Amino acid sequence: MRTTGRIALAVLTATTLLLTACSSEDSPDERSPSDPESDASSPAPDAPVLEPLPEEIPAELQPYYEQELTWSSCGAVGFQCATLAVPLDYENVDPAQDIQLTVTRARATESGERIGALLMNPGGPGASAVDFAQDAATYLYPPEVRARYDMVGLDARGTGQSEPVECLTGDAMDDYTLTDRTPDSEAEVDELLAAYDDFAQGCQERSGALLEHISTIESARDMDVLRAALGDEKLHYVGFSYGTKLGATYAGLFPQRTGRLVLDAAMDPRLSTLDTDREQAGGFETAFRSFAEDCTPRDSCALGNDGADGASQALLDFFAEVDAEPLPTGDEERPLTESLASTGVSYALYAEDLWPMLRDALATAIEDGDGSALLDLADAYNEREANGTYGTTMFAFPAISCLDSPAGNEDADAVRSALAAYEEASPTFGRDFAWATLLCAAWPVDPSGAPVSIPAADATDILVIGTLRDPATPYAWAEGLADQLETGILLTYDGDGHGAYGGASECVDSAVNDYLLENVSPEDGTTC
Repeated sequence: MRTTGRIALAVLTATTLLLTACSSEDSPDERSPSDPESDASSPAPDAPVLEPLPEEIPAELQPYYEQELTWSSCGAVGFQCATLAVPLDYENVDPAQDIQLTVTRARATESGERIGALLMNPGGPGASAVDFAQDAATYLYPPEVRARYDMVGLDARGTGQSEPVECLTGDAMDDYTLTDRTPDSEAEVDELLAAYDDFAQGCQERSGALLEHISTIESARDMDVLRAALGDEKLHYVGFSYGTKLGATYAGLFPQRTGRLVLDAAMDPRLSTLDTDREQAGGFETAFRSFAEDCTPRDSCALGNDGADGASQALLDFFAEVDAEPLPTGDEERPLTESLASTGVSYALYAEDLWPMLRDALATAIEDGDGSALLDLADAYNEREANGTYGTTMFAFPAISCLDSPAGNEDADAVRSALAAYEEASPTFGRDFAWATLLCAAWPVDPSGAPVSIPAADATDILVIGTLRDPATPYAWAEGLADQLETGILLTYDGDGHGAYGGASECVDSAVNDYLLENVSPEDGTTC
């Protein structure tokens, strides 16, 4: 499952304001890895350090840094859009191959008190920052922040409106999402591997050379070009989920130009793909158990009344039933398969406000034999529109991820060897996560990146936020990121959901707003 800011946006839209106490305490004790609800990360890996780039801008890049943006009205009221030119390949600059990136902004409402531009990224990787900025700026950020910052969204290369990666047609994507991701036979393994091969080849055929140049490092360099084009000496930034990796990478490359950075639902860039996927499976298990503890005391809970363990087994039994006989959904071409059911459940674990929808969808499926509600949740995750088209995140996510780091498992035998570790991390979702690692093994472009440690020495304070029961980015990742950043400040939210800033906690919001507006950091280790 991806860590997607597109979902974070939907979650933040639904999230109500929860008033929580805020205390300046040590971070909660790390849970034991043997605890089924543990989100404890692997020991800090020995990853190479991401070294800063030279402060002096190379001559061949000067024209990009000195470009003037032409703005025009677009999208939501009050927003403008422009096109930013960046080199396809920073190591071999050729203006004939430049990429055109779409950027949007809403100017600070109090220009006389303007601090600068506040760049935002919703994660994914692959979610549209332009859409996020235009949808979120009016409610996610309080008037005080909007008054003093230009709200800016940049669709990263290969995403959104910035020459997006393309892979499959809508009909082909429908078939792809029906593929069984937890094969029970050699024939099903072959079908899954063939689906991954077809997807990867489709990306290569439709996207070409772009696939080699959409890495996180390249997108971070694009952000620095945008900073200069906007006329700011420092980059101010709020990133969610994968957006925390992008923001941390920027700080590692350009610590001297790093301003106020908020990294919410943090990732740990030191982790291998194998560790990241396995620990994320554990995060979803923790989130599901939290949902189950809320669901099972209710008479209406279709997963029974035997607590989280019973609910987990009931869900696995349901998955097995739809694997054997998919449920009707009202669309004969798209019945509810095990893969779609798992995707729908996972989507609803991103925010506590989505739990009632999940309870109803499970009841409709398990008790009435109608899979339509779970299919709707899966479609929301997959960005499938009613007309059968798909958003770009489903393509950009693997394209960026597979370029950033080597595959976790190289073949089916490797997955079989890893299954026990995945199922220990997540009895409910582990097999799904384990087999999903093979998409990168089929990828047509060799990875250009690898896990790195990011100290970002000499950067100003960087605010890192972790949520204890975050499904997609386990809390231990926030601890790991804050620990490796030399100026990292850890802010903990004792709650559920993916992302904390913007309505989940008044305490978190207050701390972030003080940091953005007054450059005042909370005490390291503060818990809300």
